[in-house]
Amino acid sequence: MKFHITTQYLENYGDASKPYWKCKGGEEYIIDVPGFKYDHEMAEKKGQMIVDSLYDKIEYSNEHAQEYVVGWGFVPDDFQTLFERDQLEYDGKVTFPAKRISIDELMETA
Repeated sequence: MKFHITTQYLENYGDASKPYWKCKGGEEYIIDVPGFKYDHEMAEKKGQMIVDSLYDKIEYSNEHAQEYVVGWGFVPDDFQTLFERDQLEYDGKVTFPAKRISIDELMETA
C-alpha cells in the first residue's frame, strides 16, 4: 500500500500589497510507507497523522508563490495517477511521472 498526496500550486501575479493568486497546477506524491499496515477502521486517523507530519515538508507560502495539500488517500502499490494513465494512453509511455518517494526520504528534506 502507498499513500497519495495531491497539492495545489499558486503564483502571485500581483504584489505584496495587492496580491492576485493564480492556480498553476500542483504536484502528486506517491509515498512508500514501509511496514505500514492498512486498517480500514483507522485509515482516516492514520492518513491524517501522515499528512500532519509532512505538511511542513510539502506546503509553503510566501509573497510570490504557495503550495498546499488539497487531497490524500491510501492507494495500491501499482497505483498510477490520472496524468500518468493519460500519458500511457496517448503517448505510450509515462514521460512525467508523479513524485515517488519513501516517507523516510521526504522526512529528511527541508
